[in-house]
Amino acid sequence: MRHVPAEDPTAPPVIERAALRADCANCFGLCCVALTLTASADFAINKDAGTPCPNLAEDFRCGIHTRLRPEGFSGCTVYDCFGAGQKVSQETYAGRDWRSATDTAQQMFQVFPVMRQLHELLWYLTEALTLPAAARLHADLRDALDTTERLTHLPAEDLAEVDVAGHRDTTAALLLRAGELERATVHRRKKRSQRGADLIGARLGGADLRGAELRGAYLIAADLRGADLRRAELIGADFRDADLSDADLTGALFLTQAQLNAAKGNAATKLPDALTRPPHWSPSGPGTA
Repeated sequence: MRHVPAEDPTAPPVIERAALRADCANCFGLCCVALTLTASADFAINKDAGTPCPNLAEDFRCGIHTRLRPEGFSGCTVYDCFGAGQKVSQETYAGRDWRSATDTAQQMFQVFPVMRQLHELLWYLTEALTLPAAARLHADLRDALDTTERLTHLPAEDLAEVDVAGHRDTTAALLLRAGELERATVHRRKKRSQRGADLIGARLGGADLRGAELRGAYLIAADLRGADLRRAELIGADFRDADLSDADLTGALFLTQAQLNAAKGNAATKLPDALTRPPHWSPSGPGTA
């Protein structure tokens, strides 16, 4: 994973985010094997962890990739491994796939979700290091990022034993402080915390949510059309079927591709530069599930 210097030569370097995006062509279909699927609105079948999805081809590609949503696998289009798949496939296991190296297959399936969580933390920490208001925390954030990255380079047997939950807790506290500092730069009369709030189906169209704390909020099927979410903290927020048409998410804090993939939106939805518009979003009106 390559570090690139920040524009300010006195600022700490950050990880190039391209390394934290899924590269399925260099992965052995790990998300299609290692994870459990439960028949639901997101997945058409039940599948145990360690069992290959029946749609996984011999070349490790999805046989219904262009038809996932109509075939009942919308959950697959939402999932994002943050680049953990290619890291495990090409670095941790040096290109040895689970079909040809059956003796390490189960270990690989155990390591993959660990790597995925570490890469997600790298995504958040890299963003936190770009927040001007969190400059006082940059040294601690840099240490946390370096520690997390070192963990991703451990041998497979050591990776499988990493206390990811403990490391996440420590890192989460640091990210929370960084988010608070950045949100404080938005001057609003009321900044009531909505951390973990039940906002399922909430009517928030056109709402001024600048600098709002929506960490872990349930925004399932919420109407956020035209809402202003600049500098809102969105880490862990559940956007399943939320309508983000015409909303402004530029500068939203700790937003991920998976959150966008789970939502609806349109061509007028404004996104942070690091993220891309999901292909299922409508070109003009609300997206379709």
